[in-house]
Amino acid sequence: MSADVRPIAASELGEWLRTLNAGFLTPARVTDADVALRAKYSDLARILGAFDTRTGRCVATFRSFGQRLTVPGGAAVPSSALSNVAVLPTHRRQGLLTRMMSAELAAARARGDVLSTLIAAEYPIYGRYGFGPAASLSEWEIDVPRTGLDRRRSGRPADGGRIDLVDAAEVLEVGPELHERVRAATPGAVDRDERWWRLATGLEELSYRPYTEKLHAVYRTADGEVAGLAVYTADDHWTDAKVPLNTVQVKDLIAVTPDAERALWHFLCSIDWVMKVRTGGRAPDDLVTRFLPDPRSARPLTSADYLWVRLLDVVRALGARTYAVPGVLVLEVADAAGLADGRYRLDAGTGTCERTEEPADLRLDVSALSSLYLGDESAVRLGALGLVAELRPGALTLADAVFRTARRPWCPDLF
Repeated sequence: MSADVRPIAASELGEWLRTLNAGFLTPARVTDADVALRAKYSDLARILGAFDTRTGRCVATFRSFGQRLTVPGGAAVPSSALSNVAVLPTHRRQGLLTRMMSAELAAARARGDVLSTLIAAEYPIYGRYGFGPAASLSEWEIDVPRTGLDRRRSGRPADGGRIDLVDAAEVLEVGPELHERVRAATPGAVDRDERWWRLATGLEELSYRPYTEKLHAVYRTADGEVAGLAVYTADDHWTDAKVPLNTVQVKDLIAVTPDAERALWHFLCSIDWVMKVRTGGRAPDDLVTRFLPDPRSARPLTSADYLWVRLLDVVRALGARTYAVPGVLVLEVADAAGLADGRYRLDAGTGTCERTEEPADLRLDVSALSSLYLGDESAVRLGALGLVAELRPGALTLADAVFRTARRPWCPDLF
């Protein structure tokens, strides 16, 4: 079958949304309000559709939007975030994703985006387009009675701060500024726009993704400054003997200090009737388990790749982040799309990167360099897997020291 891949017209947005829902196995019904809400926050020029030339129907969807990604050192680099990628099962394996991806990556490079990001639903798809897994995610389930916390006192911060339950309107007031402080200090974190906050607080809602009422807890320091936010839901599960077995599910927990984070986790573990707390997606080295007197009370549930990155401008990308140790590496980067290929000299001491003709120390694909970029992956490990070739003895060890970060990157958001 042949298909026309192009930006959609405003009149096609409803059909595009129905195709997207069908591709993600969700109800296809789309209301006029859904279309209006999507149009309100979207740039139609960055919404692609594939249209079957025989039927004229939209059979694949693809969207990008501007984003800021925090990198080691705190800089926020411009990114083209990819989302809503779906191909109907009737039109798979016909190259539609490749055509949409190629068009978007070329456009992103021309726009001046340093890199592209996405959350991969399936692992095998995106490596062939130059993306690499760059930040992982873990989740734990806390067995509250085993934590060793004194439930009579664990809900009261020991540092003089306090925790208040607030409504969605107050979250909308204090949340964005708090998140910006957290994002600026968290490599792997991305910015949240107005649409994110309005959907997260239920002020706007999609018919095919109904809002679930949530509870909100704000941590304030002794001086009254907002330093943390926990958003959560709770089930209603009791035994036949009237014993509570409720579980709290954390939807979002951000904090600017370890004290604030500790206070929020202790608060969640102090709520009456709650026997389990599921943490939601956290960084693999998150402090949550060590905030508990008995870390073994937190059972691992999930450990997987999460945020994927694709470098588009190597010079600007490597020059934007900082490095733990000085050192010079010459990287020979291969990129089948021709967007980032070339030889680059990285001086980690000065934080500068430039194209060079010097002999290469390492040879690697852009997907491998993208995996190294935020500091989560090991160059030595990629070398052992045959994904990075060492051309100068010791270069892999140096690359490990240069790129790795003391704390692992974390992306709190699904997009």
